[in-house]
Amino acid sequence: MHDVIAPLLAYLVLVFSLSVWALRQRKTGAFLTEYFIGNRSMGGFMLAMTITTTYIGASSFIGGPGAAYKYGLGWVLLAMIQLPAILLSLGVLGKKFAILARRYHAVTLNDMLYARYQSPLLVWLASISLLVAFAGGMTVQFIGGARLLEISAGIPYSSGLLIFGVTIALYTAFGGFRASALNDALQGIVMLLGTLLLLTAVIQAAGGLRQAVETLRQIDPGLITPQGSDHIFSASFMASFWILVCFAVIGVPQTAVRCIAYRDSKALHQGIILGTVVFAVLMLGMHLAGALGRAVLPDLTVPDHVIPTLAIKVLPPFAAGIFLAAPMAAIMSSINAQLLQSSATIVKDLYLRLCPAQINNERRLARIAILSVLALGLLVLLAAWRPPAMIIWLNLLALGGLEVVFLWPLVLGLYWERANAQGALSSMIVGALCYTLLTIFAVKLAGLHPIVPSLLFGLIAFYTGNQFGKKNRALCHDGRVAPGQLP
Repeated sequence: MHDVIAPLLAYLVLVFSLSVWALRQRKTGAFLTEYFIGNRSMGGFMLAMTITTTYIGASSFIGGPGAAYKYGLGWVLLAMIQLPAILLSLGVLGKKFAILARRYHAVTLNDMLYARYQSPLLVWLASISLLVAFAGGMTVQFIGGARLLEISAGIPYSSGLLIFGVTIALYTAFGGFRASALNDALQGIVMLLGTLLLLTAVIQAAGGLRQAVETLRQIDPGLITPQGSDHIFSASFMASFWILVCFAVIGVPQTAVRCIAYRDSKALHQGIILGTVVFAVLMLGMHLAGALGRAVLPDLTVPDHVIPTLAIKVLPPFAAGIFLAAPMAAIMSSINAQLLQSSATIVKDLYLRLCPAQINNERRLARIAILSVLALGLLVLLAAWRPPAMIIWLNLLALGGLEVVFLWPLVLGLYWERANAQGALSSMIVGALCYTLLTIFAVKLAGLHPIVPSLLFGLIAFYTGNQFGKKNRALCHDGRVAPGQLP
């Protein structure tokens, strides 16, 4: 067991070291721009890694493979419909979003919404929605990290949760965006190597790919069919899943903010290509390892345990420790992105709207930003104390909540000149209420996940509300670009 723990501890030390180095490299200038978006200085490689690792967290490294273990190869196919997510996010938002963010000195997604709609009420609603949804999303990541330490190192769940929570909160609070992006690059490399290592070992342990598939067929023929075990993959389910984890991800704040933090157009193009390739390898490798892992470990009672348990079983102890740094990396990168966005929302979108005179008091802003990260980390740690059996459903719930609030106000605000605040507010309120009610009462209209009717009703509400509000000025459709533009 010590051979497993040593590489994990070494990895955590390396993460802290990079955070300290990034802190010392922090440039002079506006605290908000430096701390929350790293002075918009990311190159293509950093952009690809940070947007990929931000998207891929506990759900993809723990929950997704757990679902593949339970439902079979059909879930692997289902997971791959997420493949265009990075292409869509950077392609739809991409250059236009970055140019406008520079024009309006935007640090957060809500800065962009305010610049477009000029509505303080909309910003308050968006900020509260973001904090609530991020609380759910970060709870999933904390659970995943604690379970990883529980299975791999034999640490009790509660102790692992404390170790993991304190570690991630401290390095995020003091490192800021620059440390987050630097660690994301490291974590992306670790995730790639770990994924390839585990998948190869699982196939060998199962007696080869053909024998692994035959073993799955003997356990349950549904495990090797596109419909999956229990035949849950209907057309409506797959369409819903694609909307939830691919198309609507365009509106997720932690993804959108990456679109205002890169350096230039060359970085954007490199990020799209490299990010999509890395994303494909990680998603296919981890979900396939989870599905084939059932041929090696047929009797697990908690599907989310499959990846750490497989690592311990099929890899030598030291190699297992190296691999387990991969899901640890995935979880940490997702949490630091959400913690920073939550802190940015508290400082920039809430505190400075109440106390605008404090905009130049950088010492106070820094103190509030750091304390808010630490406080949020503590609250989420408490929320993760009693985890559910499968974290993927909780993660998807939080993800859908963000999408119904932000997708249409963001995308239509960028591309529809007539969009106004009344339309955006109507969309956010109707979408959120619809998603909440359909989820609470487990209503599936035409067999669809609540995300689909919620987005549809939100779109209708946007158009309807837009007819009654006064027209806003278009957000910089004249082609002019502010200082700091993209070449």
